[in-house]
Amino acid sequence: MGSSDSGRVDDALASWMTRQRWYSGKGGGADLREVGRWRVATDEPGTSAEVLLVEERGAGALYQVPLVRREAGADGRSPLAPGDDRYDGTADPAFVRALFELVTRGGTADGGSVEATGEPAAGSGGRYRSSRVLSGEQSNTSIIVDTEDDAGSPAAPVIVKVFRALHPGDNPDVVLQTAIAAAGSDRVPRSVGALRGVWGDGLRGHLAFAQEFLPGTQDAWRVATAAVDAGEDFAERARRLGDATAEVHAVLAEALPTVEADEERTAALLASMRSRLAAAVEVVDGLGDRAEAIDAVFDAAAAEPWPRLQRVHGDYHLGQVLLVPDRGWVLLDFEGEPLRPMEERSQPDLALRDVAGMLRSFDYAAGASREANPGEEHAAATERWAQEARAAFLEGYEARSGEPLARHERLLAALELDKALYEAVYEARNRPDWLPIPSAAIARLAG
Repeated sequence: MGSSDSGRVDDALASWMTRQRWYSGKGGGADLREVGRWRVATDEPGTSAEVLLVEERGAGALYQVPLVRREAGADGRSPLAPGDDRYDGTADPAFVRALFELVTRGGTADGGSVEATGEPAAGSGGRYRSSRVLSGEQSNTSIIVDTEDDAGSPAAPVIVKVFRALHPGDNPDVVLQTAIAAAGSDRVPRSVGALRGVWGDGLRGHLAFAQEFLPGTQDAWRVATAAVDAGEDFAERARRLGDATAEVHAVLAEALPTVEADEERTAALLASMRSRLAAAVEVVDGLGDRAEAIDAVFDAAAAEPWPRLQRVHGDYHLGQVLLVPDRGWVLLDFEGEPLRPMEERSQPDLALRDVAGMLRSFDYAAGASREANPGEEHAAATERWAQEARAAFLEGYEARSGEPLARHERLLAALELDKALYEAVYEARNRPDWLPIPSAAIARLAG
């Protein structure tokens, strides 16, 4: 599946990879080379399955690419290129069945240069019945696996996330959700199993993660935007979301180590905020005029006592939460920002960073409604909606945590401002029409 040019992948595979949503590299001119592979046995005659590790030279990116070879082709699925006998493994039942068995039953698969070991959780669930790829994801590939029990009756479905961009180190998505579920909390899906890999010169990291799939649910972004569009009150749901968030933070602080926010760690976090400010000033017109006021917000945050640092979600917003019937809010995707190095994503941080992220997400829900429904009256209504949702969320969080947020008011403001600067850079580069949403928050917080 590679060529003789020092592992360089062939043109068909390179062309296919650079068209995928999970590929974040330079595209057509990329230097893509195979650096390892592991094979998994399939139970379907005329097929073979293996997973390539493909490096983009110069970019430092390493991708995981499952492929299936089929002697007789595949009905209803397209090969990598016309006339090719290779298919995307994540969409092929032969590979998914083998992957599911490895993750939920245990065992090891290898190809000489890579070793993959299944780590099933207790009570790992049923047997493979069918599968389909979940559409819409960008950085990974998630597969819904319908299962059956030993008698052949339908059992609870499972979602298997195949990590596309690989990094050495334990993936926070696996570590944090497994720890929360093991503590008895139902605020995350139940863990089913994981797949750990060893590649290169002894590098180790997670290759895949399987957990309970929750069908018939909506993410909080859809629930919230529908509410603001319809002028419906969201305060009680926001309050319960604050309660759920504080519950998860408490479980993480109990289950995993916490550290003191000493001078060194505080300085590092403040330096990262100022780095984002400098980057935003370069990109966002007029922001330089507010730089001194923004820096003063960061100084004020540094002057007040900081809580202990702990493991957090790291990329928390309304799209990372599901509303599950008879269960309430369930949190997802604890991977953090996927493009950041794994070591950074695994460091203890401020739990208030997650709080700030959700506050910004309420603003975005209101802003999205204003973009879709212009008019002064609606704009005023969405502003009230966001203020009420934000206040209710903080009330719910404070009530569950038992920690008065007023003592960290300036720190929370700095974290929210930090997030708004990140948003402003993104919008300036990708969606200029939406730049007023973070710009308004920057003006408010730096006022």
